[in-house]
Amino acid sequence: MTLMDAPAFDYVRDRRRSVILYASVGLVLVLFVGWWLVAGRPVDFPWNWNNHLLGRSAVNRFLTAVEKNDLPGAYGIWIHDKDWQQHQAQNEAYPFSRFQEDWSPTSPDNEYGVIQSHQIVATRMYGNVLMLAVMIDGRKSKALNLDYDPKAHTLSFSPPGVEIYLGP
Repeated sequence: MTLMDAPAFDYVRDRRRSVILYASVGLVLVLFVGWWLVAGRPVDFPWNWNNHLLGRSAVNRFLTAVEKNDLPGAYGIWIHDKDWQQHQAQNEAYPFSRFQEDWSPTSPDNEYGVIQSHQIVATRMYGNVLMLAVMIDGRKSKALNLDYDPKAHTLSFSPPGVEIYLGP
């Protein structure tokens, strides 16, 4: 086939290809922005966005259970084991009795008292864990800092001296 024997240019086919290409790129961009919004608009790398999404979800479920005074359910979320009562010996590092002292509304160790509402104000990856700063009952003072381990799906308190800076 020579240059003179080339087929005529197909405008419809070229237009169809362009529309499919631009629509695909636009769809990928919309899905990417949607994923970022659903993950809570994290200021982090995209491969950590699922950690943000799962961590925020776990903390919301946990604090909602604490607000309802469902401490056994909240403890199951804390250690990521809904059947924790069947094998309590596995949870000796942070037993349920200590958990009740920390989170019970009548406990003297609970500095927040009765928890009625919460708001996650910041999330950051710190090493291999997701740190979350949570304002309890609309407090304007210090935030509660919790850690979410993405591999074990467990919650814990942030180490002493490690907290998310929320600004002046």
